[in-house]
Amino acid sequence: MNKNDLIASVASETGLPRQEAAKAVDSVFDAITGALKDGAEVRLVGFGTFTVAERAASQGRNPRTGESISISASKTPKFRPGKTLKDALN
Repeated sequence: MNKNDLIASVASETGLPRQEAAKAVDSVFDAITGALKDGAEVRLVGFGTFTVAERAASQGRNPRTGESISISASKTPKFRPGKTLKDALN
């Protein structure tokens, strides 16, 4: 399922026009992104938790040349599924 499929599903489930469903989906994504940017955790009970993990700087190798390169520190989003979501899949 891609974003357009998700919008179509929300529109059909709620009876909203497609444009309104797109605004709703975009608003949810923006809210999650904004909270993660602020360093907050987004906990959706029954679905899962979005958090931000920090990766330390490290040394790596360019596979093409074998040259050593430094990889800078970065932040990455992580998702832990909730119990209800896990149970639905098993």
